[in-house]
Amino acid sequence: MTGIIDSGTIGRAVVVLGATGAAGRGVVQALVEAGRPLVAVAEDADALRALADAHPGAALATLPARIASDADAAALAGRLRTFDVAVDGVVAGLAGTHACGRLIDEPAEVLQRTLDEDLLPHLFAARHLFPLLPPDAAGYVLVGGPGGTYPWAGYGHCSIAAAALRMMARVLHDEAARHGLRVQLLSLDAPLHVAATPGAPASPQALSLGRRVLALLADARQGVAPAVVDYATDGAPRRMPSSRRVRHRQVAGSAVLPARDLRAARALLDSIASPTPPGSFHDEHC
Repeated sequence: MTGIIDSGTIGRAVVVLGATGAAGRGVVQALVEAGRPLVAVAEDADALRALADAHPGAALATLPARIASDADAAALAGRLRTFDVAVDGVVAGLAGTHACGRLIDEPAEVLQRTLDEDLLPHLFAARHLFPLLPPDAAGYVLVGGPGGTYPWAGYGHCSIAAAALRMMARVLHDEAARHGLRVQLLSLDAPLHVAATPGAPASPQALSLGRRVLALLADARQGVAPAVVDYATDGAPRRMPSSRRVRHRQVAGSAVLPARDLRAARALLDSIASPTPPGSFHDEHC
């Protein structure tokens, strides 16, 4: 581990996975601004050094690590234990870089590689980092890319991975809750602007996202932790796509309930049908 923090002295820190990516830089900068100790984890050691140099005097340690398999994640967890880092929360901004192309025209390896880079690393990390979180930890936030609800034109392979990550977040949310852990997905509606160089400040979009992540961790500590939180990168309220708006207007003579009310009604019906319907209802916040 490199940085200004010696092993055993970091205190309760937030571990940021994918710290040199667009979302990761925003989370790191927001944590530094808030005076929170953190461990920045990424595969590129040079980019990590540039990130640390950009925040002189911050309670920031860096840890070069790859998370492409269970073995990688287990090694990362072991190094965090070795350095006696008390983990107060985890933010995982793990994703690859993907080219544009029609899903139906691309070889199957394109979709497989997207799942290998955007989905499975989140599972590997969660499996091995969950045990490091104490019951009073702030929480575990996954950051997901766009296209998980409606197809992203030209990036169907990314949409499939993003949709799978939404479901994985719900599953992990339920499974972790049984052990007192709070897991959430912050799902972006559009890509973030990427800073020109690793040492450059995070873009305003990324910094705004980082501050939203900190708010999620603070709320989760108070017991408010919906499984999926949709995030508009431009700060504007999310709007329903035009095709759905048209279908809703065509329901003649009927008042359409808000989605939140419909989910509440469905949950009530499920609870009547079965006292403990596993996985029947998940809160989502827009």
